[in-house]
Amino acid sequence: MATFSFDIVSEYDKAEMNNAFAQTEKEIASRYDFKGTPAAVEWLGDKKGLKIIASNEWQVDAVLDIVRKKLAAREISSKVLDLSKPVSESNLKATKEVPFVEGLSQDKAKKLTSLIREKFPKVKPQIQGEAVRVSSASKDELQQVMTLVRGAELDFVTSFTNFR
Repeated sequence: MATFSFDIVSEYDKAEMNNAFAQTEKEIASRYDFKGTPAAVEWLGDKKGLKIIASNEWQVDAVLDIVRKKLAAREISSKVLDLSKPVSESNLKATKEVPFVEGLSQDKAKKLTSLIREKFPKVKPQIQGEAVRVSSASKDELQQVMTLVRGAELDFVTSFTNFR
């Protein structure tokens, strides 16, 4: 009897993130309320996050709202944004670093495996580094697990890879 499996990972589409970034830059340049202000968005490090620059905290929130809209239009969850860092203000500028959340920590992986085991006792979830491998003899059960994970209220992004 064949066993089927897939991996649950926490990552985002980098090409779509690039497109959302470009659209955000374009909208900031064209919006009237940002004319004559330092409002801008830049990449953090090796495209691992965004740096939002504005004249005050209100404008940082406005730029962040644009980023969220562009992500939603490209079907990327805003859960990929780590908004835990505070806004720093100096030299009449406000900046906020927003790194992207990627990878499943052990706590998040344990949360996923317990959720799956609770609903589907025949399915075997295993933590493998920054991924959770889910295997079963039934493709239907695996599809039900995918539906469960998509519908769960998790505080991180999930995607599915390595279908076998």
